[in-house]
Amino acid sequence: MMLLAELRSDGMMGQLYVESLTQVLVIHLLRHYSTFTPTITSENRSLTHTQLQQAIEYIHTHLNRNLSLVEIAGVINISPTYFASLFKRATGTPPHQYVIQQRVERAKMLLTTTNLEIADIALQVGFSSQSHLTQQFKRLTRMTPKQAR
Repeated sequence: MMLLAELRSDGMMGQLYVESLTQVLVIHLLRHYSTFTPTITSENRSLTHTQLQQAIEYIHTHLNRNLSLVEIAGVINISPTYFASLFKRATGTPPHQYVIQQRVERAKMLLTTTNLEIADIALQVGFSSQSHLTQQFKRLTRMTPKQAR
């Protein structure tokens, strides 16, 4: 039900969040119910420094857009499921959470360096609304955008 509700919400993070949850579900099902044992060599168990930098640069460049796992993984030409797993291993954070954190960081910078309205900043950094920015901002910083300003 949570996946369906998130998809229907049409929020900026909806698609990326749903894709991330779907990836986790697929990995769980494969790990616990599959009889196939993949052979993974040590060379392909992590993102290279270059791949990680390309993915991060892409995220930062397109932060204001509705990013998807497919889109980000396509930048470095690997599957979305594998990308999500390797990205979390490399950064300690799932891709959708990383995007939210980066949006909040950019909003913090704009709040302290510009006089833009908070609603305008929210849209500029990729949140669907001022309230979505406020919710995520408060969750990560324990203060509202207005208090940070």
